[in-house]
Amino acid sequence: MTARVVLYHTAMCPYCVRAERLLESKGVTNIEKIRVDLDPDQRTIMMEKTGRRSVPQIYVGDTHVGGFDDLYALDQAGRLDPLLAGA
Repeated sequence: MTARVVLYHTAMCPYCVRAERLLESKGVTNIEKIRVDLDPDQRTIMMEKTGRRSVPQIYVGDTHVGGFDDLYALDQAGRLDPLLAGA
């Protein structure tokens, strides 16, 4: 089973695209994408949950991973796959 992945993003965000591609390369096919540039309420929710204003903001299950750099570092450390597996 793959953990639920939520990606807060905007339309013109290269780091959002890179995060999505990295997740897809890990076999994640069902990413819940929330466009914060179209919905100011969602941006407010994202900022309250994460304490951050920038996108992407990524959740794997209940774990706030952070942005693309955080996601990439987690993968390089070998800790992304277990998180995606729900471990």
